Amino acid sequence: MEDLPVQKSHLTPGRAAQSNPDNRFDRLHAEAVDDGWTPEQDLPVLRTEITDEVARTVITRNTSPDLSFDRSINPYRGCEHGCIYCFARPSHAFLGLSPGLDFETRLVARPNAAAQLRKELANPRYAPKTIAIGTNTDPYQPVEKSREIMRQILEVLEAFNHPVAIVTKGTLITRDSDILARMADKGLVRVGISITTLDPKTSRALEPRVPSPAARLRTIRQLTDAGVPVRVMVSPVIPALTDHELEAILEAAKDAGAVAASSIVLRLPREVATLFRDWLAAHYPDRAARVMGRVRELHGGKDYDPEFGKRMVGQGPWASMMQQRFKLATRKLNLDRSLPPLRTDLFARPAQSGDQLSLF
Repeated sequence: MEDLPVQKSHLTPGRAAQSNPDNRFDRLHAEAVDDGWTPEQDLPVLRTEITDEVARTVITRNTSPDLSFDRSINPYRGCEHGCIYCFARPSHAFLGLSPGLDFETRLVARPNAAAQLRKELANPRYAPKTIAIGTNTDPYQPVEKSREIMRQILEVLEAFNHPVAIVTKGTLITRDSDILARMADKGLVRVGISITTLDPKTSRALEPRVPSPAARLRTIRQLTDAGVPVRVMVSPVIPALTDHELEAILEAAKDAGAVAASSIVLRLPREVATLFRDWLAAHYPDRAARVMGRVRELHGGKDYDPEFGKRMVGQGPWASMMQQRFKLATRKLNLDRSLPPLRTDLFARPAQSGDQLSLF
């Protein structure tokens, strides 16, 4: 196999991943080697590529005891937000792509998602329960501005009076405030806004194409003013990097109008562990060992422990301390409430083309 020149991928503008590691399902392995002929240079700007996929089904089911929902929708595969810690990165391998830079730059859009969703909800055997959107990749990443797949999905859900829980870092969600406000008035929607840090410099490194923390706080205010209940999600909490901001984030979100809060510790499944370690070495070499040491304390001496009941909160003294801090802060700010369940009793299938109309 031909040797590849070494490149300083950490200088790739606007991207978080330091490299594009092999797909774990590939038989062949490529390794960069410095042969002395090609001088080190910055990589060119990587443009985002979008491929369309015809979705045969859009509602994905899960039976995880760690999750509060059993079904979800992903309008896009891959995410241009490029969060280096994103636990969804390994899913890109199933597309034959890398969890590294490919995950941030080679996206898959599902333009027929709304039409397929309408078919699935119209099935007489379908029983409604809250659909979660944004639990894998962000439905309001930059590509949504032009594609509007998420908005089309919301239009279908509203037509069926179907409950939906949305998680996002994207301020583009305010574009859909009209639909969300109407659904919220019926008890059909709630939104989670994720904030990892309030420091714009740290945020830009961690989440290179995510709106600034201040912009996300403004989004909480705009949605709240529209009558949409918003939960602030302090996640992931990164030990020795962002953990000291827990209370400040909760307080800022409360001031912006958040009515509830949740928190998840850093998770590094599969390829994410290597990608995150490389990112630390490039951006925070002075504390990389400390961060990873604490991460391994959280997960029983490993970079990650996928065991149900532990993977979201971690284990050990540091995890217990963070849980106590979270409880105290949310109680003080009145964010320790459980939001009421979204309504399913309003679900109704609208008349479809070709239906026989009632005579009465």
